[in-house]
Formats: sequence, C-alpha cells, structure tokens
Amino acid sequence: MKYFFRIVNSFIVFLIANMVAVAGIVGSKWTPLVVVLGLVFFVWINISPSPVNRKLRSKKLVTCANGCELLFQFLIATGLTLCYYLGCLLKWWSENFCLQGKGEWIGNSVLAFCVLAIVFWSGMIRVYVSSTQLGLRWRILGAVFGMIPIAHLVMLGVILRTVTKEVAFENHKILLNESRQKDAICATKYPLLMVHGVFFRDFRYLNYWGRIPGELEKNGARIFYGNHSSALSVEDSGKELAARIAEIVEQTGCEKVNVIAHSKGGLDTRQALMIGDTAEHVASLTTINTPHRGCEFADYLLTKIGEKQQQAVATAYNTTLKKLGDPDPDFLAAVYDLTASRCKERNERVPDVPGVFYQSVGSKCSKPTGGRFPLNLSYLLVNHFDGANDGLVGEKSFPWGEKYQFLTVKGNRGISHGDMIDLNRENFDDFDVREFFVQLVADLKQRGY
Repeated sequence: MKYFFRIVNSFIVFLIANMVAVAGIVGSKWTPLVVVLGLVFFVWINISPSPVNRKLRSKKLVTCANGCELLFQFLIATGLTLCYYLGCLLKWWSENFCLQGKGEWIGNSVLAFCVLAIVFWSGMIRVYVSSTQLGLRWRILGAVFGMIPIAHLVMLGVILRTVTKEVAFENHKILLNESRQKDAICATKYPLLMVHGVFFRDFRYLNYWGRIPGELEKNGARIFYGNHSSALSVEDSGKELAARIAEIVEQTGCEKVNVIAHSKGGLDTRQALMIGDTAEHVASLTTINTPHRGCEFADYLLTKIGEKQQQAVATAYNTTLKKLGDPDPDFLAAVYDLTASRCKERNERVPDVPGVFYQSVGSKCSKPTGGRFPLNLSYLLVNHFDGANDGLVGEKSFPWGEKYQFLTVKGNRGISHGDMIDLNRENFDDFDVREFFVQLVADLKQRGY
C-alpha cells in the first residue's frame, strides 16, 4: 500500500509540475478545473504524503517518514519530468502532448522547478528536524554536497537510506515496549544507580547514558545517578559515591541499590564498597568497559610526557571542569589511577565484598574508524600496548566478577567505549545498546535484585 500511494502521488506531483503542458492538452475549457484540482492535491500531498505513515507510533516518526516520502516523490516526479522533456525534444510523443513555443517551454520549466523545489524542501526540512540518526555530520555533508551535481544525488540516497532505517527501527522498538509494558521486565527489587566515567558529569539535559535510561524506564526501571565529580582520584570518587548511595537509601528507604557503572566509574564504585557500611546497601555491581587492570598505554604516556607538560594539560582541564560544575577537579589524580601499575596495586587491597553480585561487560572495536573521535585516534596506541580494545581500554582489562560478557559485531565496525553508553545516540547493525541494557537489567530482576 505504501508503494501504491508513492507512485500515485509522484504521478500527481509530475502532472502539477507540468501543469502548463497539461492545460494545453485538456484545452482551455477544462483548464480552470484542472488547476484547482491540482492545487488541492498538491496541498494535500505536502500535508499528508502517505496515509500509511499515520500508523506509526509517534508524531516524530510520522514527521520523519513523511519527509522521506516527499523526497521519494520528488525523485520520481523529477525523473518523469526529465523523461517528458526529453521525449518532447526527441519527438517521442505526439505533437498534441508536447510543449508548443518558447513561452510554454519557459512557463512550464519555471513551474516545474518551483513545484519540485517545494516538494523537496518540504521533505528535507521534515527529515532534518525530526531525524536523530542523521546527526550533525550527515546534515552538514548534505548541505555542502547538496549543490554539487551527482554528489547531491548520492547524499540524498544516503539520507533516505539512513532515515528510512531509523523509522522502521524506532517504530519496532515502540511496539516491542508496548507489548511488554505490563511485564515491567526492568522493575528490579532495588533501584538502579548509574555511575558515569571520568571527565563527564551528570547533566540534567544531556544524559551521559544517551537513550538508555529512557528505555529502561519504559520497562519499569527506577533510576538514580551518581552526581559525583568528573575528575578525582578513585579514592575520592569512591567517597562521593558512598555518600550518594547513603543519601539515596535514606531518602527512599530502598535499603539497597543496583549499581551500573561505566569506565572509571566501575573502579570508583568498587572503592566505595570498601567505605563504612556502603556494601550493605549495594545488591549488585555491573561494570561496563571498566579498566579493572588499568591501561598500559597510560603508563607509557605518563613516562614520556614531562612533569611540566602534564601540569599544563592538567591546569587547562581543571579550569574547564570547574566551569562545568566540578568543585575541585584533579585531572592528574584521575589519569594516574587509570594506569596498569596503580590498578594492580589497588586490586590487591580492594577485594570483592561478600554478598554483592559482581558482573562485567566489555566490547571491542574492529578498526580505528570503528570509534568516533577521539577514540579513532587512540585505538592504534591502545592496540599496541593493550591489544584488542574498545578504543580506550584493552580487552583483558574488562573481566571482573561472577559473570562476564564480551561484545562485538560482525564486519569492520565493532563496538566502542562510547557506543556502550549510547554516546552518539547511534543505531547500527547487529547491536542494539538500549535493548542490551534492558535485558541486562531484566536479568538482575530475575536474580532477585
């Protein structure tokens, strides 16, 4: 049905775009009626390019799908118009169906350009406004190459493919969540505490975990955040998290929390469990791409970079982090605590706490370009010292606890350190990070946590 409306609407757009020719064919008697009908259909097509899209489960997806539909109709109508013009020039059609005289050629060409431009921009604006997967990169490339012949067709093809996949994928996710809403598969006994990694903060309007928390909440999860500093030593970060856990327990009466920690956050949380009675209030700790055994490349860099240069970088970072909300950041303390030597020493004095369920997750990039900037730059360095890695942490550093999951995908992309927290809000083949976390938390619920 979708393709039926696409073909019919495209043909109508083609007729409207070539209304001068159509008027010449039907004669002056029927021209006013044809023009009025053409305007009505044209307005309607731009308002509702395909009735099928109304079945989508969100207004944003409807807008996105309608934008794609208009772009498809633009392409088809433009192709038909070019074929019509070529047929007139080569006398493929009867003389009665061809444009007559210079005036008709100019008038029809101007009208065709305007009509097709309206359809194109009506579609492109909707796609640019509503799509998430296009991101900044494809939006910029689309604008840059949109004025270059041939290249603009390639870019339009990329945009249509990307957005069409997004609509189908996101609508499927909505339907999936609706089908299991009553089951509340992420409604764990204890709430979730999500702990960020180094050099980031928990901002109100820019979630460190991307779309993951929203997906968990749709399936019944109750979520809190660490709200700790972005750059401190593991010991100091551990103190902040211990205080945060005590605060959550006191305010909610939940008794315990399930901690999900990314990167250095996993080290910070393990340290927090050693402080006071914190461990009594933690049911489970799930670490995501955490360097439990440190990063050997960090040891190497810190021996090669002079103390003066280190201090200069630290001062710049600390100044920036203060502006972002850190009361007293310590860049160097955070970095040194990620080295393999520091982590080895810490592992000997920070054992697992009995009664807490520990598990871990790690992932691997397949090539440098598998990770977005700046992980695409660090991949080769990490690979040299730490072997297979996620762009920042080596594979051998991930495992910790009773259960370990190692993730990657087929092909050359892999799953990066940032992909594991939905940093770029990006969908890609063979791995749905949001659904992975839903199943991760569902498993905690089944274990009684």
